[in-house]
Amino acid sequence: MRKLFLSLVMAAAIALFSVNPVWAGDLANGAKVFTANCASCHAGGKNLVNAQKTLSKADLEKYDMYDLEKIKTQINNGKMAMPSFKGRLTDAQIDDVANYVLGSADKGWVK
Repeated sequence: MRKLFLSLVMAAAIALFSVNPVWAGDLANGAKVFTANCASCHAGGKNLVNAQKTLSKADLEKYDMYDLEKIKTQINNGKMAMPSFKGRLTDAQIDDVANYVLGSADKGWVK
């Protein structure tokens, strides 16, 4: 009985402390906002302006962008051909989109 209890406590602890912080945002809302504002250039994680800099996990890591705060900064400020979404999207929407991008990158942009 004691071993069973300890096993359950360990399983609960692992589940609680191994949660990926990428899933903190509202992913459904992130997908909706991404589709409305980003998919024209980044459909399926691609990049129609610069094909070498996609939203794939490998490219995000390669260009040191596999980070929630860095993605949020890029969405807020824009960069080169990408416009700034500061003032056009709320902070919550930007957070949701950034979480959606990281989560989608982790899944290889496969639904």
